[in-house]
Amino acid sequence: MMSGTKPNEISNIMGLICVNCGARHAAGEAFTCPRCGIDEGILDVEFDMVAARQTLTRAALAGRVRSHWRYRELLPVPAVGDLTPPVIGWTPLLEAPRLAEALGVRRLRLKDDSRSASGSFKDRPSAVAVTRALAEGAKEVACASTGNAASSLAHCAAAAGLRANIFVPARVPQGKLAQLLAYGARVFKVEGTYDEAWRLCMAACARFGWYNRNCAVNPYLVEGKKTGGLEIAEQCADDPPDWVSASVGDGCSIAGVWKGIRQMREVGITDWTARMLGVQAQGVAPIAVAFETGRLDRTARNGDTYADSINCPVPRNWRKAVNAVRESGGAFVTVTDNEIREAVRLTGRLSGIFAEPAAAAAVAGVAAARRAGIIAADASVAVVISGNGLKDLAGALSAVGEPFSVPPDLGAVTHIVEKG
Repeated sequence: MMSGTKPNEISNIMGLICVNCGARHAAGEAFTCPRCGIDEGILDVEFDMVAARQTLTRAALAGRVRSHWRYRELLPVPAVGDLTPPVIGWTPLLEAPRLAEALGVRRLRLKDDSRSASGSFKDRPSAVAVTRALAEGAKEVACASTGNAASSLAHCAAAAGLRANIFVPARVPQGKLAQLLAYGARVFKVEGTYDEAWRLCMAACARFGWYNRNCAVNPYLVEGKKTGGLEIAEQCADDPPDWVSASVGDGCSIAGVWKGIRQMREVGITDWTARMLGVQAQGVAPIAVAFETGRLDRTARNGDTYADSINCPVPRNWRKAVNAVRESGGAFVTVTDNEIREAVRLTGRLSGIFAEPAAAAAVAGVAAARRAGIIAADASVAVVISGNGLKDLAGALSAVGEPFSVPPDLGAVTHIVEKG
């Protein structure tokens, strides 16, 4: 593998920029801005786009492996050597005409990351984390998560032969917990909130020297999420959407998708960008509020939504999310849990994709944006389906209802069928 490679021997990275104060730092110097502190000093990775443009072309991409590693010039990984796991990303972008009609838009395409290795979009940043951990000679990795980031890290760590240390809040869905244990992770089920689990994980990383995969502070992880936007841009290169909808928890996923779309224009693969629609649950919508006010409320400690993957009352990447939506000319909307449940049903029935609640929230957001007049009826929209419904069976069952219980008798079946 790449053990022993210095972390700053990375293709095309110029440095890190604080999204709060604008201070510049050398790659590998820090995870957060020392001047602004851990809560405000989130860093963004700056790439040499002129250099990337020389080799990242449509012709070059045509001959590359179909995984998210095809964009190596724009990823914070060593310029040479193996990448682990080798096949991550390049999920399909699927037409969903019946769902488009139900939502009231002209065209809808679904970026189906429910098909990813561990069943979620989070495999993208976790693969970057594991590759960097190997490059730095780390033996163990860690993160705190409501579920998907944890299971994706456990998967990628298992593939790479690293030990994963996972901190989850007490209310983690059983499907995600089962994944963690199956991948051999050491799981700490914290008797408290996600924020408390996150702080405990941070303390443990500092105490034991584990590689820290937490997107809230590790700036390189957003670059993995960026590959979702890089792929959408390439897959829609000559047929762009007007809007891209994504659910929002901590804020780094939508920021990454926007950065990918923007950078594909900067290197000349496309000549367009799209407007970003950020979707939060009404019961935990701090970034939607910050988008309107410019300030984050840090007093909340518990969110109220059954969509656990976006239940993040104290997001640390809120500035990146707000900046991404503003730069794109986009908008934020909020949706109720009942609207998310309806989106789970509609997405499954009308597109054949079983989305977990947080993923379905991005679909519900399109409907909400149509009702509010934010998205026009003639718009083309791409939606990021960020996780598989099997991740949260209890949540799924609360949305889709119960089966018909019948005796082994055709008459009983006939009665139900005739009732419609």
